[in-house]
Amino acid sequence: MRVITGKYKGRHFDVPRTFKARPTTDFAKENLFNVLQGYIDFEEEPTALDLFSGTGSITLELLSRGCGRVVSVEADALHYSFICGFVDKLQDLNAFPIRADVFRFLNKCHEQFDFIFADPPYALPQLGQLPDIVLSRHLLREDGLFVLEHGKTQDFSQHPRIVDHRAYGSVNFSFFK
Repeated sequence: MRVITGKYKGRHFDVPRTFKARPTTDFAKENLFNVLQGYIDFEEEPTALDLFSGTGSITLELLSRGCGRVVSVEADALHYSFICGFVDKLQDLNAFPIRADVFRFLNKCHEQFDFIFADPPYALPQLGQLPDIVLSRHLLREDGLFVLEHGKTQDFSQHPRIVDHRAYGSVNFSFFK
């Protein structure tokens, strides 16, 4: 796993082969962050929430680009430990990994974020409900952005709060405000 740009540009973190997570490909991640430049001013040190963090690849990129606070939620103990490990190595005080079930976390969270990213398992039964769950909890600030990574079988084009959709191979990103 490598960091594309920012203060940690070029840093590599070896993901253990035992991981069950499907990390966002470098190609999709790079394109996602190119699109995000039009939505998020990273110089303003936005706050971010990374749901289903997996390898922490998105968390790492958000920290590298200057987010003022990044909360990463991951239920798997091994994945959570890996994220804590690179946060410790970087000594980045803006990172806040949390080991928790995402849905329980969302029900209890009272913080608002400028950016929320979710990369759930594509076969997750509740995947189609995630936009409504996140948006109904008022976790986004007024001009905030929620991005959901999903497979090509999911279609959110009729969702009332969708603002954009991008596809990079089998990786899809739906953008909600």
